[in-house]
Amino acid sequence: MSDPVLLVTGASSGIGEATARAAAEAGYRLVLAARSEDRLAALAAGLGGPDRALAVRCDVTEWGDQQAMVAAALARFERLDAVFANAGFGARRGFLNESPEHWREMVLTNVYGAALTVRATFEELRRARGHLLLTGSVAGRKVVPGSVYSCTKHAVGAMAEAARQELHGSGVRVTLIAPGTVTTPFYDEPPRGVLDPGDVARAVMFALSQPPHVDVSEILVRATSQEF
Repeated sequence: MSDPVLLVTGASSGIGEATARAAAEAGYRLVLAARSEDRLAALAAGLGGPDRALAVRCDVTEWGDQQAMVAAALARFERLDAVFANAGFGARRGFLNESPEHWREMVLTNVYGAALTVRATFEELRRARGHLLLTGSVAGRKVVPGSVYSCTKHAVGAMAEAARQELHGSGVRVTLIAPGTVTTPFYDEPPRGVLDPGDVARAVMFALSQPPHVDVSEILVRATSQEF
């Protein structure tokens, strides 16, 4: 397929931005979604402008925004071949170390927002026999002491498998991308020796690049220095 269309949520920074850049180099047209309109617009302009990249403001916790995002993508490119439900953020460990409001926003973004992205793009992915990818975490495979963030990523892992089972037989592939610690805006001072967002983007592109009969169900990627 020439010029397939990839939609990325959380595209304005970190893993989302790095994936958008890698996908553009691989020939994808892009729908870039996030809440940061200025950063999205600059990224879209740098990745080929209106013919190659569409910037759409989207709060993934709002169903109306998700519907509008998909409508804008179809109006511009007439199809969706792949969707990367990547929007999310973290929290400090400990049941007393973040406000309930922070937890609420994180759970809504990481879990409910991802589910809304799946729902909003479900029919278009089936129509295209496309590819759904979700950002999980190493913390979604292990229980991390006091980490509500870890709980959200366990939920995303379950969501990927639930979507895979529902989409079985449709030709749609589903991949959970589960990175270890990554240098992203999550950290004021990121630890040394961790993954770069580009490392995770290469994992995304590996999954996308497989032939249609190959579904890479999960990619767990850590820095060699990471013990956890």
